[in-house]
Amino acid sequence: MAGITDSAFRQICRHHGADVTYSEMASVSALFYKPQNTLELVRFNKKERPYIVQLFGNKPEHFAVATKIIAKEVKPDGIDINFGCPAKKVFRHGSGCALMPQIELAREIILAVCNNTNLPVSIKIRAGLKKFNAIEFIEKTKDLPYSAVMVHGRTYEGGFSSNVNWELISQIKKIIPNKIVLGNGGITTPEDALEVLQKYPGIDGLGIARGAWGKPYLFEQIKKYTHATGTLHKPPMPLVFSKIKKIMLDHAKLIYTDKGEMGKLEIRKHLAWYIKGFPGAAELRQKLVRAESLREIKEILK
Repeated sequence: MAGITDSAFRQICRHHGADVTYSEMASVSALFYKPQNTLELVRFNKKERPYIVQLFGNKPEHFAVATKIIAKEVKPDGIDINFGCPAKKVFRHGSGCALMPQIELAREIILAVCNNTNLPVSIKIRAGLKKFNAIEFIEKTKDLPYSAVMVHGRTYEGGFSSNVNWELISQIKKIIPNKIVLGNGGITTPEDALEVLQKYPGIDGLGIARGAWGKPYLFEQIKKYTHATGTLHKPPMPLVFSKIKKIMLDHAKLIYTDKGEMGKLEIRKHLAWYIKGFPGAAELRQKLVRAESLREIKEILK
């Protein structure tokens, strides 16, 4: 979600039902050497709380310093360590998912964060990497004082398109019953969420990332149509385009307020996602991606 989960996007997701928001991944090495630009990346609006800053890197000493800086300067509600990112740039750096098989280093990193803050610490992992399984990672780190784990149910090799292993996520919850276990991957509709909640009631919650592209209201839909037990209230109805247009404008206003002139570049990808699948989307997209101001966006959407 790098380049997507900015303050405006987090605010619009919170407004439409997200319980917790996460920052874009912040480099601990950047915070260690030249923190100012990265601090700008993770700044947030109080409306985003509970807000978690997500860190990545591969040096425990950098994590220790970065944790202190984030706790003092940003004051989020928690810190998340990313052991799950499969992006080539991150993986080649030896960070993200590349760290999962390196248990001793991963343990040092978790302790470096936990020992330098009183904030809750969580971790993000994937189902596995080559022959290394997420269950092995949890078994060998479960004694450490992190409070939650987000498990992306696809392996590194599976990228973002393979089947999600919800059974594995359910097994992890049984291994660490006293920690929060969240499942992530492939949730794009309320029906997806319902199916998981009914079949795997032990999982504590769901993480949604790419599923919210152009659909920040997905959180609200899931909560509206399901009980805590995962029982469907009624068949979920798609939003009419008039309501989506209002959300698009609200999102655009937040981006322009937050980023000024740069906002016109940032909003374009979001606008394209919002209209995907609607009649005339291709023609409308061509107009929206050329819009130079909030006023133009309003006129186009009229």
